[in-house]
Amino acid sequence: MPLDTGGVTSLDLRNGGDRETNRAGGLTPSLEVGPDIGAALKAARELRGLNLQELADSTRIRRSYLAAIEEMRLDELPSRPFTIGYIRAYAAALGLDGDAAVERFRRDEPVTDTALRAPVGVVESKDPRLTLVIGGGMLVIAAIVLWNVAQRAMTAEAPPPHTAPAAAIAKAKLGAPAGPVALGAPLPAPVESTTPTPYETPGLAEATAAGGSSDAVVAAKKAAAAAPKAEPAAPTEPLPPTFVARGTVYGADPAASLVTLQARKGASLIVRGAGGAAYFARQLSAGQAYRVPNLKGLTLEVTDPAAFQVFVGGQSKGLMPAPTIAAEKLAG
Repeated sequence: MPLDTGGVTSLDLRNGGDRETNRAGGLTPSLEVGPDIGAALKAARELRGLNLQELADSTRIRRSYLAAIEEMRLDELPSRPFTIGYIRAYAAALGLDGDAAVERFRRDEPVTDTALRAPVGVVESKDPRLTLVIGGGMLVIAAIVLWNVAQRAMTAEAPPPHTAPAAAIAKAKLGAPAGPVALGAPLPAPVESTTPTPYETPGLAEATAAGGSSDAVVAAKKAAAAAPKAEPAAPTEPLPPTFVARGTVYGADPAASLVTLQARKGASLIVRGAGGAAYFARQLSAGQAYRVPNLKGLTLEVTDPAAFQVFVGGQSKGLMPAPTIAAEKLAG
């Protein structure tokens, strides 16, 4: 199969005077053969047995750029400095002199006065912020101009200021007193609509009642705290001796409950466990009841002890003795 030399009619292979033998015993091509540097590089690559992809992997240059260099399609390459760098890297990857390859390229393609081309694939774009600033400035200027035009138009179309007739002005001047003016007695000051409540120092009344001694006030508060709490008021009507359901009954089954609380009027009931978690919380109406489960550690809390009647085993034990009490004490 004939070797495709890319348009190269002859290879200048030197050994001694005319050819040069490489380390592997093969022949090294010259960069001066072929119609241009692209054809010479292509012939050298094919003599090495390399394809464009292998050369692209070793040089980190795009395969399309390498193919454009071999075909001398310079319009598909970036600007001239990039092209020179690619040719130098291409020749060095083949073991040739990169500077000699660049010199051959400069002879084949002399420098022209054309401006440098932008890199392939890069789109020139303007800063959008500059456009926004210019647009905003034009809008502000247009708004100022329109406002001035509108102000002048409104001033031109406005009616003249109202003035009194000359006869009315003269009559008003004649009616004005010529001498000193007598003033009446001053009016009393207006009564305040609201009077703020005077500030009272906390504890001042107790200290005054105790003769001005703060120790006496502290002792009186301690005595009031240590005084026994008033017992719940006795019911005005007799309590039923046995439990009779007169409304909804919540809680446990009768077989699993010993204590029952029945509301005599509207009040709230909270049942808490040993850890403080609420098992039951409800506002009970008159006649509604709650059967307390036979569990240890339950605590009953009510808003009004006089609003609940306690039944143990169906028999009345009176009213709730305290706002907070253990269920086991009621059953005892």
